[in-house]
Amino acid sequence: MRATVWSLADQLGVVARSSAELVAALARDPRRTVVVLPDLHEAEVAELVLDLARVGHVRLIVESRTTSGAYQRLAGNGYAELNLDLEQWRDQERFERWRASTSAGVEVTTSSGQEVELSDPVAVCRADPWLVTAAYEKDEAGEHGGLRAAWLRAGQALCKKTSPASRALVLLSVLGDRADPRYAPALRELAGGAAWDLEWSRVSGDMAPPWPGPVTALATGRGPLAGCLLVAGVDGMVRTVQSADAAARGRMTVSCGQPWDLAALADGTMVYLDKHGHLKLESAWAVRPERSGIAGLLDDSPTRAQRLSEMLRGHRSTSLAHAESAGLGTVVLGDAAGAVRAFGDITDSVSLHEGAVTALAAVSLPMENEATTVPLVYSGGQDGTVRAWSPGSKPMAGTLRRRSCPVVAMDAAWTASGPAAVVAWADGLVEWINWATGAQQTFRPGPPVRAVALETGERVFVGMDEALTCLALRQ
Repeated sequence: MRATVWSLADQLGVVARSSAELVAALARDPRRTVVVLPDLHEAEVAELVLDLARVGHVRLIVESRTTSGAYQRLAGNGYAELNLDLEQWRDQERFERWRASTSAGVEVTTSSGQEVELSDPVAVCRADPWLVTAAYEKDEAGEHGGLRAAWLRAGQALCKKTSPASRALVLLSVLGDRADPRYAPALRELAGGAAWDLEWSRVSGDMAPPWPGPVTALATGRGPLAGCLLVAGVDGMVRTVQSADAAARGRMTVSCGQPWDLAALADGTMVYLDKHGHLKLESAWAVRPERSGIAGLLDDSPTRAQRLSEMLRGHRSTSLAHAESAGLGTVVLGDAAGAVRAFGDITDSVSLHEGAVTALAAVSLPMENEATTVPLVYSGGQDGTVRAWSPGSKPMAGTLRRRSCPVVAMDAAWTASGPAAVVAWADGLVEWINWATGAQQTFRPGPPVRAVALETGERVFVGMDEALTCLALRQ
């Protein structure tokens, strides 16, 4: 069942860990879809067919033997049936010739005959991934030192055509600290040939350091929070962890209930977006006010955070980003119609997408004299495009990236080699791109990606429902 779900999800450009998630993903996508399932004989997979058939814009064509469990489950449900056992549906003479041609001692088998040691992390990474998946799925009682749980957690990525080194990296990233302690070193050695180095990962159930919970948004800290990662979760908490090792540093309950997007200002103020699109600013992490002592008493003008809060009052958004500067900085908002608006040092707006803006990232580009900066905005949309725009100017002609699935999260940073960005897509792919050099690398963690963040040192953070991962490009 899982192999069928993962294969269909890959072809349809979504991430699905179960049949229920696949059905839900197709139900949300209004495009007419035809799914063809040849050689289907298992009754369990036939249940998936019945679930998919209830989605109005999905059509299915299924091939099955009349003696199979799948046929028995599907028969009698009112669907059109073309039964080739009935003479009216075949040319008898051609059928006899075909049967004679296939009776010359040719034996067809559905088993590869390959056996895999399911408690050997290196062996499972080198084996046929579909065979490993089927074996783990049948062996419900076996934990295999934590390998089975890790494999089934990231299986959609593990079953793609990739190298054993890349497979080892993915498996290592979701292994968790409850697994057999011998497995991580073995996987890390095999993953030495991958493009990425796993600096750390925190998986559901981890205790040292603890897993921070399901991720809804990520942001890198600035000012008093430099060297930290802000992790927003479904419980209405924003946790700070050390970006170097994920050690817990603090947490704060926000008033919105559940932050959906997040940005950090240089003074520790946090700008966040709730699931209804409302914007709020929280200043609990600011270490000191912008003015203190006599200067603070004499000058009662609004603080920078207060001025930004006033500018953003009443606005609703689908995504947000912030570019720091010596002034107010620039807060960027996207909306459901594809427009992107800038507030702060520059006020401007432009239409960039067909459909909703699903992710934004902003970076401050230093000018030649390095005394001033200009904001550069990257936007991702439901239309599967990534575009660039500098407020106060026309957007860059054309698209930077285009794929057949929506963007779900983005971040950008100014690095030693120029502006770079990380883009997460609805099909589970994470892309790191250096726009100055053209360098590009990808990572597919397996579970759906909810949020990404990028440090100036080009470490990439990937937030998911059951894991938080930190990657660095291998030098």
